[in-house]
Amino acid sequence: MKAKPGQFIILMIGEKGERIPLTISDFDARKGTVSCAFHEVGKTTKKLGLLNEGDYVETVTGPLGNPSEIKNYGKVLCVGGSVMIAPLLLQVKTMREAGNSVTTVLGARIKDVIMLEDEAKAMSEKVYVATDDGSKGYQGLDFLKDLLKKEKFDHCVAMGPVVMMKTVSEITKPYGIPTVVTLTPIMIDGMGMCGVCRVTVGGKMQFGCIDGPEFNGHKVDFDGLIQRQRIFLPEERLNSVLWEIGGCACGRQ
Repeated sequence: MKAKPGQFIILMIGEKGERIPLTISDFDARKGTVSCAFHEVGKTTKKLGLLNEGDYVETVTGPLGNPSEIKNYGKVLCVGGSVMIAPLLLQVKTMREAGNSVTTVLGARIKDVIMLEDEAKAMSEKVYVATDDGSKGYQGLDFLKDLLKKEKFDHCVAMGPVVMMKTVSEITKPYGIPTVVTLTPIMIDGMGMCGVCRVTVGGKMQFGCIDGPEFNGHKVDFDGLIQRQRIFLPEERLNSVLWEIGGCACGRQ
């Protein structure tokens, strides 16, 4: 088992299925296993959600991407949003093991989808919760501005929706806090051959799979990334709806 924090896998459910990347949220070197978290939002993730214990997927490729740079920075701020809270906690765990003091922020749209709060509290010095609608904790991430005025952080890790990572990077930049973000652009092969996962960082084209998935958040062209991620949304939604109409909502593959 060679998996490390920050890396990802690509899996295919069936022989003719699509390849989807999933960030590693945990691993067990002794058992040779990796864990990942996902939302059931499209055809493939919905099919993945129908699998039971003992079922299998066609292929798993990985670990892919460059591992995180884990070292003793001092005081680290870790911000996770939505399902990416799961892999963020792997960062929190390894940052603590490296001797860092870690403050963790968990973010989501609404309180009902905040996940792994107890686990975050067990690993972190402090934990803050933020929701878009204010149903739990702070409303939005603006509270970070006050937090950074009061406390000095030496490093920041952000994992979550692109808009969230953009916001975190904009907030930390005036304070000169090195901020690492995990980018999950559209991806096919995951090994630098297709070029689909290209992102612009510091004015230069980079590949999310082999140059990342972690990048300097203060140099990422987030607006360009958001545009690229939305290119196939209509087709993805149509494909998911047609699959459900075909009876797969009842469990048929």
